[in-house]
Amino acid sequence: MTWQEFTALLALATAMSFTPGPNTTLATAIAANRGLAHAMRFVCSVPVGWSALLLLCAAGVGALVVALPPLKYGIQAVGIGYLLWLAWRLAGSATLARVDDRDLNIGFWQGAALQFVNIKVWLLSLTIVAGWIAGRDELTSRLAVALVVMQVFAFASNLLYASMGALLRGWLARGRRLLWFNRLMAAVLVFTAAWMLTV
Repeated sequence: MTWQEFTALLALATAMSFTPGPNTTLATAIAANRGLAHAMRFVCSVPVGWSALLLLCAAGVGALVVALPPLKYGIQAVGIGYLLWLAWRLAGSATLARVDDRDLNIGFWQGAALQFVNIKVWLLSLTIVAGWIAGRDELTSRLAVALVVMQVFAFASNLLYASMGALLRGWLARGRRLLWFNRLMAAVLVFTAAWMLTV
């Protein structure tokens, strides 16, 4: 991979990883409601699920999803449904104790599995395979570089968003701030679900 290609990959990784999406929104919400330590399960799960999806796309599964519209729409429907369900649960959570009891309890494997219904992750995986891996020389080394870059960016972006959520935790515990914060996070999830309908 030339340095120009590597620079372009870094630019794409930065743009896609650090812009708000389902992962960063959930990392922020989990940390704000349950603390950074609890959010770390989700933060660590994102690179694992993301890497598995990139490997599957590189192996040809991505082409199958593109070739079979019902499969693509099924993935979209499950992802949209899950995001809307999370948004609904989150929008009514007004106290930290209530959230701790029933909401945002996303474990490591749930977070990794969430990547398979996140259309943003599918699009990014397909873009990387098409632009940097498929039909190129040194396929294995290119895939290895892309995997490492995306794992680092997926972890760093979600850790950054979770850290911001954790920093707000004490401030959000007063009055109705947490309720409004959770409603804002729910609105971001709804907006993301609406965006998923257009791709």
